[in-house]
Amino acid sequence: MSDKYMALWLEGPLQSWGSESLYSRRDTLNFPTLSGVMGIICSAMGRGGEEREFLAEFANCHWHVSSYELERADKTSIAASRLEDFHMVGSGYDDNNKWQKLSIPKTSEGKPAVGGGAKMTFRYYLENAAFGVIMSIPEERAAEIESALLSPIWSIFLGRKNCVPSEVVFQGVYENQANAHKKVAEIAQLKMRRKAFEVSSEIENADEIIQLKDVPVQFGSKKQYKNRQVALTHSQNQLG
Repeated sequence: MSDKYMALWLEGPLQSWGSESLYSRRDTLNFPTLSGVMGIICSAMGRGGEEREFLAEFANCHWHVSSYELERADKTSIAASRLEDFHMVGSGYDDNNKWQKLSIPKTSEGKPAVGGGAKMTFRYYLENAAFGVIMSIPEERAAEIESALLSPIWSIFLGRKNCVPSEVVFQGVYENQANAHKKVAEIAQLKMRRKAFEVSSEIENADEIIQLKDVPVQFGSKKQYKNRQVALTHSQNQLG
């Protein structure tokens, strides 16, 4: 069977799309990742295991992200900003209280963490960002993915659980790329947003080629990812 093309609109007060950041500093890319969008799909479908076979069906999908900035009345645009959120994990809990003790970070063996229980973390977010995502999906999966995104089994988020979408995420499944792009452009125009840049799996004529580790091989408790190259192209700040 041939592929269909799904259009998504990702917009919210906060978004966070991590790639390779770990431990105390959780960074975000300036655009959604394939692993993040596959997480949205799996959550909507109620898929909570490793899902190796399911993920393999999307490993080489067509991928296109358009980033949009908000247009001002004077025709200038406002780019999404970055927010740094400082956390103290495990701070302020009473080690003598059996319930509070459960919230204090420990090693995998259940022993006290090296250097004490409280840990500093820095988490980064995009504020007021909006993206149009177009990806190819197997035709035989189109109906169940559409149904899941319209009525999710589990809640869907824009990268992290505190990143709630402010717009309907699913924007249709189309026979070809052109119709999917047209839908995304219509939404952007209605919202008075200008295209800032594009990220695509088609790397010809790119302004820049980026290496990402965002192709999910396995979800679950032991996540695995592999690398791919994507093209970054800066737009001429057009509306829609």
